[in-house]
Amino acid sequence: ENLGRMSMDDFKNTPKLPLVLVLDSVRSGLNVGSIFRTADAFALEQVLLCGITAQPPHREILKTALGSTDSVAWTYYSKTLDAVRALKNEGVSVFAIEQTTEKTWLQDFSPEIGKRYAFVLGNEVEGVEIPQYGTKHSLNVAVAAGIVVWEFVRNLQG
Repeated sequence: ENLGRMSMDDFKNTPKLPLVLVLDSVRSGLNVGSIFRTADAFALEQVLLCGITAQPPHREILKTALGSTDSVAWTYYSKTLDAVRALKNEGVSVFAIEQTTEKTWLQDFSPEIGKRYAFVLGNEVEGVEIPQYGTKHSLNVAVAAGIVVWEFVRNLQG
C-alpha cells in the first residue's frame, strides 16, 4: 500500500544527508512546497526559510509539499544573512546557487564526506552555477533545487 515508504517516525529518526537548503525570499509558496518534497525525497538535514519566503502552513506550500513540511525540519529567519551566519558558526560550508562571474560549475563541485553543506537558493551573487544550453538563463527555483540536490548526492556517493 505505501510502496515500502517508511513511517514519519522512522523518517525523523533516520540519518540525514548533510545538506541544508536556505530559501532566500522565494516568492512562490508552490515552489517552497516543491522544495520541501525534494528535501524529504533525499532526506536532507533541514530547510531554512528566510525573508519573505512563506512558511507552513501556508496554503500554497501545503498544496505541493504533500505532508513533507511535517517530515522535514525547518526554521524561519527574517534575514538570510543571519541564517548563513548561524550555519557558518556550526561549521557548515555555505554556497549560493546563482548565475555569476564568480562561480564553480555544478558538475565541478565535489562535496567531501564528513562535511556539512548548505545551498542558498534565491537572491545571492556568488556561487555554484548550473550549466544551461538554451535561450533562457535561469531555472525555476524548485527545479534548480532538485538538480543541485541530485548532483550533490551523486557526487557525495562517488
